[in-house]
Amino acid sequence: MDNIPLMQKALGAQWEQLPPGLQAHYQPGDNRDVGALDIDYPGFMQPYLSFLRLLGALVNRRGQAVPTTVEKWMEGDIQHWKRTITFPDGKAILFRTRWTYAGGNELIEYVSPFMGLRMAVRVEDGQLHYSGRHLVLKLGGLRVPVPEWLVLGHTTIVETAQEEGGFAMDFRLTHPWLGQVFSYAGQFRTESTAR
Repeated sequence: MDNIPLMQKALGAQWEQLPPGLQAHYQPGDNRDVGALDIDYPGFMQPYLSFLRLLGALVNRRGQAVPTTVEKWMEGDIQHWKRTITFPDGKAILFRTRWTYAGGNELIEYVSPFMGLRMAVRVEDGQLHYSGRHLVLKLGGLRVPVPEWLVLGHTTIVETAQEEGGFAMDFRLTHPWLGQVFSYAGQFRTESTAR
């Protein structure tokens, strides 16, 4: 395993345009993001999100300023993300994913051993922008592309470094017929951890 962050591989020379708060967020060493999320979606999405939650994808509860911790670590060429979202009633949702470099400016985030999302990344005005390309259905050694709109809609993420350190993130899923079907946004600070 080399020690180059997956995001640096995908961004190439644009990595140098990322502010320190975002570079720290994507470091290959063990680290943790601590912050809070606002989670929202229309009521008609509840049954579908609850079904996707059974598959390990997304979050099926709304909330404002919900305390959230994201632990990240590398195993070989795979970066693991473990999100713990703790609601006021004490119940926590765990959302685990695995990130891999897909070549060029693209990464794949797997929400389960057989399903992931391929995304392209770029830096624009010091912000990190993600744009979903397609879902990936992993069948043995095959990676079958599935259009985003068949499952949830187009994924966009914008991350912005904050002057006092840390970063803000804004994640949205927009369906071509149904409009925005899911969003979460929040502010985080990255801390190094020892495993």
